[in-house]
Amino acid sequence: MTQGSAAKTAVVTGAASGMGRSTAEALVKEGWDVLALDREAAEFDVAGEVIRTVEVDVTRRDEVRDAIADHLAESPRHVELVANIAGVYPPSTLEDFSESQYRKVFDVNVLGVLNVTAEAAAHMSEGGAVVNFASVDAFAVSPGQLLYGASKAAVVMLTKEMALELAPRKIRVNAIAPGWVNTPGNAATGRMASAAAGIPLGRVAQPEEIARWVSILASTDAAFMTGETVVLSGGDVLR
Repeated sequence: MTQGSAAKTAVVTGAASGMGRSTAEALVKEGWDVLALDREAAEFDVAGEVIRTVEVDVTRRDEVRDAIADHLAESPRHVELVANIAGVYPPSTLEDFSESQYRKVFDVNVLGVLNVTAEAAAHMSEGGAVVNFASVDAFAVSPGQLLYGASKAAVVMLTKEMALELAPRKIRVNAIAPGWVNTPGNAATGRMASAAAGIPLGRVAQPEEIARWVSILASTDAAFMTGETVVLSGGDVLR
């Protein structure tokens, strides 16, 4: 989707549903030109503008590179924001994990962040921002999330490493670690009500609440913040 020539460009992964879709919608409403990436084709209307996802496998760096280059060729400009939201979270334990499951989780959740950030950073100028999506499972142990928790802990460390590497270019890198969010994937677990009961604020988050923090971290309000991970859990995980 392309807006006017004055619009700033954002690359959003996992944009077909859940927090990725909410983030793409929020950015469009704020006037951003959004390159919506997802492994699934999707189309949705936001304030009269149509967002169509570009089918990309974030584990394939060549696909990411081509999608960004093609989008920028339509209206030459820099990338101002990257939101790495694509992720997978199949349950796993020490007893039942497999090598193929390990590859899938770490390829999408970790390698995907590296691929998208590296390719987008090549088109970023001073003042750009990267927002990675980690999880509260990076900080607190959740039963049955052996591989997912480890992958999200890796995202937290990648955020710090990339923040240092990109700081000389004045590109900031931060992360968001959501807790329970009302997404289709979480709803399918059947555990939303019980999860909400254990959260100090008494509810789960809405995707729009999490998406708002992408805009905050990309704005001048966070101009002196880099390498940090913001936990959004309603008090469920305190650190």
